[in-house]
Amino acid sequence: MHIQTPFSAHRAGVEIARRRGVPVLETYHTYFEHYFEHYLPLLPAPLCRRLARRLTLRASRELDQMVVPSTAMRSALLDYGVTTPLTVLPTGVQRESLGGGDGARFRARHSIAVDRPVLVHVGRIGHEKNLRFLLHAFARVVRALPTALLVVAGEGPARAELQREVGVIGLGDHLLWLGYLDRERELADCYRGGDAFVFTSKTETQGLVLLEAMALGVPVVALAEMGTCDLLRERRGALVAADDLGDFAGNCLALLRDPELRARLAAEGPLLAAEWSAERMAERLEALYVAVLSAASAASARSSRDLTGRS
Repeated sequence: MHIQTPFSAHRAGVEIARRRGVPVLETYHTYFEHYFEHYLPLLPAPLCRRLARRLTLRASRELDQMVVPSTAMRSALLDYGVTTPLTVLPTGVQRESLGGGDGARFRARHSIAVDRPVLVHVGRIGHEKNLRFLLHAFARVVRALPTALLVVAGEGPARAELQREVGVIGLGDHLLWLGYLDRERELADCYRGGDAFVFTSKTETQGLVLLEAMALGVPVVALAEMGTCDLLRERRGALVAADDLGDFAGNCLALLRDPELRARLAAEGPLLAAEWSAERMAERLEALYVAVLSAASAASARSSRDLTGRS
């Protein structure tokens, strides 16, 4: 039994596994320590973090194995005191599900000039995504490149607040909000319509959208925080910025102004993404299943021998 989401799905998965007498695994996808504090605003942030850790510890004790998408997430769970075996196994990117993407078609559809500098962000518009940082860094980009445009695709609870922020800092003519895009027909066009993909979240357990952008040959500018560190460690297909508005904006400007740099990173991205393909990760997951089943079988055999010996 492999559980992919917490709370009610966790409870149901554990109960089914126990009834059937099979091992149970769970993938820990979300860094709840920095998630609860944004969505339980009436509770103090330290209390939210303690609550997230306590719930995680309690759930982990019911599992035979936990899967985490990054080494940073593994370290965080070890710091919590989790003793359940932890395996780092990222979510693979399914390049074929995106299609090829047509950036020119995207720009034509949204009346964006072919030579306009465009940055793209795709993802949930959540409070935990650090998008206010992105807006203020982009404001510095606009001061240096007055024609720059930021395309934001996605929906979420922080959108209204961020749109008000855009008005306050005077970026109204430089933002294009698109909402949800159809994955098979529109998403790849959006990625490819940008000169670079930008990402500022510091709470990701992996950062799958970075892989999608790289797979499509779109250069990336990102913060290397939490789960994105593994992907960005080799500095292939991406520029890694410091957690500083000026440095992030400077990296964006360097990429927008340098066609040769964009071409180099665009060529590196698909090669890196191929190493993180869904097929490769599925093979690793299959091997983990085999190992867990073998361990369970060996434990059952030992238990049977002990019972026989005592009788």
